[in-house]
Amino acid sequence: MKLILFDIDGTLIDSGGAGTRSLDLAFKELFSIDNAFKGISMAGKTDIQIMKEGIAKHNLPSENGILPAIVNAYIKNLIIEINNDKKHIKPGIKEAFKMLISGNGNYQLGLLTGNIEQGARIKLEPFDLNRYFPSGAFGNDDEDRNKLLPIAVKRFKSISGKEINFKNCIIVGDTPRDVYCAKPYGASCIAVATGLYSTDSLIEAGADVVMEDLSDTDAFLKAIKGV
Repeated sequence: MKLILFDIDGTLIDSGGAGTRSLDLAFKELFSIDNAFKGISMAGKTDIQIMKEGIAKHNLPSENGILPAIVNAYIKNLIIEINNDKKHIKPGIKEAFKMLISGNGNYQLGLLTGNIEQGARIKLEPFDLNRYFPSGAFGNDDEDRNKLLPIAVKRFKSISGKEINFKNCIIVGDTPRDVYCAKPYGASCIAVATGLYSTDSLIEAGADVVMEDLSDTDAFLKAIKGV
């Protein structure tokens, strides 16, 4: 049995910029700051990490409940902003899921994402993808993405009652950070160039397999079997 853990933004879906807009709107509402996250790189980071970078950039006080207030404002705006015409699912995703869930229990699906869980579910809902992911690890579990794999494995065990070794975990993502959070544990990473990073940069990061996208379902299955 293999546990396949998917990143969200750039891997499963493109939210049409809903996440960035929602963060900017949160800072506008709370602190009267326009375009607060301009110049802050977000790819592969956890939401909490990004929010803290925004706090530091604008010299805001980090205490007195500021972070929970930002999270609440972000979620409130994300519920609205996800309803945009630019959002879309990435190529081959639903076909890949149909293949994996028909694998007689050999493949279990989960999430490993920098999104806080509530935000992750909001982003996946318009595409009817939440039903594929009973468990996972999220940005609110730990702001350090490199600590999320053990959380995902522990949560999978608590829900399924099944033990799984890190070496039987595969992280599917679109950034070097997806690769980096797999390697310390001996897990594998299948990287897809459906986000901001090229195939060359993902190869350089050390991904076990790099694909342009997941539109070739047979090639994806072969990659899963081969790592």
